[in-house]
Amino acid sequence: MWTVHELCEISGVTARALRHYDAVGLLKPTEVSAAGYRLYDDAALERLQQILLFRELEFSLKEIKAILESPGFDRNRALEQQITLLELKKEHIENLILFAKGIKLIGVNRKMDFTAFDTGKIDQYAREAKKLYESTPEYQEFLEKSKDWTPERDRAMEAQIMGIFARFGEIRDTDPGSPEAVALARELQGFITENFYNCSDKVLMGLGKMYSGGGDFTENIDKAGGPGTAEFAARAIAAATGLE
Repeated sequence: MWTVHELCEISGVTARALRHYDAVGLLKPTEVSAAGYRLYDDAALERLQQILLFRELEFSLKEIKAILESPGFDRNRALEQQITLLELKKEHIENLILFAKGIKLIGVNRKMDFTAFDTGKIDQYAREAKKLYESTPEYQEFLEKSKDWTPERDRAMEAQIMGIFARFGEIRDTDPGSPEAVALARELQGFITENFYNCSDKVLMGLGKMYSGGGDFTENIDKAGGPGTAEFAARAIAAATGLE
């Protein structure tokens, strides 16, 4: 587990920013110690890395939350974008270093090329990466439905959906294709459609795979319902939709 101080040191994020991420439901501590200290595990650290990536791509915190919780989120694609963006920034910094060394060697020259300061390639890449997420109907619908949400509403929505997963946990040792399990999957689908975006069977199946795919989603669901809840919910969703 990482303390707030340790997480700030390794990430460069301030404690104030972490408190704000917690308040808006973007990055919650994995647990709070008996002494009241917020603690973060490796899954939380991975989510923070994803948050910082999208901040580099100039997304707002609300947009980042919508992306990370959407069924279309692809961690591998996000990592590829991060690598490309860092390479572009590295190239930009190297050009600035060469520019500064040139001034040091020959002084200021009226004919000197100022293209080293051009961030056009970085800005264009960030815009194109952003469009990949903005174009999905689920993303647009979520932004519209949540535009007037307060942090309190965010927490209420999270509590309700985790309540559904807690009920999955109560029956996780039974048949995921049972009427009760399938009914819970359909209840989850209805809740998402009503409060976030249209959750078709295909979207629900994608969410099921994300829930059981590891990382903070799996850990949070298993925390709500007990070990194995995320996997059971995914299997119940598969039974409900008939998709693979």
